[in-house]
Amino acid sequence: MNSNEQKFATLVKQNKSTIYTVCYMFSSDEDEVADLFQEVLIRLWKGIDSFDGRSDIKTWIYRVALNTCVTIDKKKKRHRKAQLSMDINLFTDRSRDTEQARLLHRRINQLQPLDRAIVLLWLEDISYDEIAAIVGISPKNVSVRLYRIRQQLKNSPIN
Repeated sequence: MNSNEQKFATLVKQNKSTIYTVCYMFSSDEDEVADLFQEVLIRLWKGIDSFDGRSDIKTWIYRVALNTCVTIDKKKKRHRKAQLSMDINLFTDRSRDTEQARLLHRRINQLQPLDRAIVLLWLEDISYDEIAAIVGISPKNVSVRLYRIRQQLKNSPIN
């Protein structure tokens, strides 16, 4: 393994949970999350040489992951087909905490991709300034959007 591959492996190891969290916010299907994760890794690998260090590496990783997931999500919605699933898992966790997490995940999935990204970053305890840098809006706009998103989540029906 050459030094670039070692640096990349270290980068992925240190930021694996961040990348996975972004991917999970765009799908709850395990295989699809794995596909998103792999696509993010490919784009990170292709873009690592263009990273100029003007922002924190984690900010860059979030940006690449979010842009990748949003792009794939838009393509998926354009080509959506009805899928029938006969997979039933009788052993799934039905605890109250798990159900609350599923409910939150379903509500967040109803949001537009940019709003979903903002919520994800906020849940990761990222500052408004850094969220703004990642998604390309002002910190004030982040604040306003988060307020509106919270109102929307409170009032949204669950599909």
